[in-house]
Amino acid sequence: MAARRRSSGRGGRHVAEVCEALDRLAPPHLAQEWDNVGLLIGDRSATVRRVLLTIDLTRPVVREARRRRAEMVMAYHPPIFKPIRRLTAEAAPAAWSATQAGLAVYAPHTALDAAPGGTNDVLAEAIGLEAARPLEAAPSTASCKLVVLVPAGEVSAVASAAFSAGAGRIGDYSECSFRTEGTGTFRPGGRARPRVGRTGRTETAPEVRLEVVLPRERLAAVMEAVRGAHGYETPAIDVYPLEAVGDGAGLGRIGRLARPVTVAGFIGRIKRALGVTRVLTAGPRSGRVRTAACCAGSCGGAFRSATAGGADAYVTGEMRHHDALAAGAAGMTVVCVGHSHSERPVLPRVAERLRAELPGLDAAVSEADRDPLEVV
Repeated sequence: MAARRRSSGRGGRHVAEVCEALDRLAPPHLAQEWDNVGLLIGDRSATVRRVLLTIDLTRPVVREARRRRAEMVMAYHPPIFKPIRRLTAEAAPAAWSATQAGLAVYAPHTALDAAPGGTNDVLAEAIGLEAARPLEAAPSTASCKLVVLVPAGEVSAVASAAFSAGAGRIGDYSECSFRTEGTGTFRPGGRARPRVGRTGRTETAPEVRLEVVLPRERLAAVMEAVRGAHGYETPAIDVYPLEAVGDGAGLGRIGRLARPVTVAGFIGRIKRALGVTRVLTAGPRSGRVRTAACCAGSCGGAFRSATAGGADAYVTGEMRHHDALAAGAAGMTVVCVGHSHSERPVLPRVAERLRAELPGLDAAVSEADRDPLEVV
């Protein structure tokens, strides 16, 4: 975990601090290639005391944010998705309203879906899946290990600089490193300006091999921080790509129920868990559900992975007509709960985690946020 930035005073935080916390909850490298995640509107140096969490950024949500005196909104769906030619009230009403209100807006979207403890884990927990795992594991090529040889007396300073720049986080642990003592040798050339030793003479020095892991997108920042804190003119730095195995990130979730239930009982459980009174179903309405899968949002096509994984039922937000036909033909019971109804349960969890990560920050779930579709 990156070291905490200094608070902006009187209980406030900087937008950058909140963005960093959200990046840790929903690492941007987990987002789909077509997505647009991260800080979309606002100034990273601005002060934040209140954050409002919503599925969609709408004008009613912006008005609520102003009423609550929030300076920042986490909108799960990106309010700026495709490139836009102009930012006007007509072309991008919600984004324009947020800009006029001086709000910073961050969108996690599919990064939060894929992240451990994110949208799909919360949905899986809500519908009773145990030992849930990703339907499709995320490719893990976005982490690396940085190794630097440091003079023995400077290890703490160099490590702190690396941590502050985003290195050293493994799961829920921060400031992680490995350190090995050894002896370094070097011979300064004619144009070198060594801090220790003499030009043209082989020298030895006690050094520590410092190893830290980091997201690949933080590599440039970490290397800059390490070089800035390092006492050598030319530090010895190695970078190794890492492949994570079984880290819990990926598309959807699949798991077993504690006890088999009827299809009707499973549907009733879903309604109670998500607070909905109507759902759309396809496929068998009889039989029992032992293993089930879920994928929040518009993930109809992922039912094929659920079928391949042995699931009896599949829960998602919405599904295309022909995918529903194919799922039913494959003997899969499908339950569509409504796009945002499948995503909204994650918001209280994110608010809770933000408050834990950034003490003093007021993080609340929007009351004005609504699914745009209603069954009547």
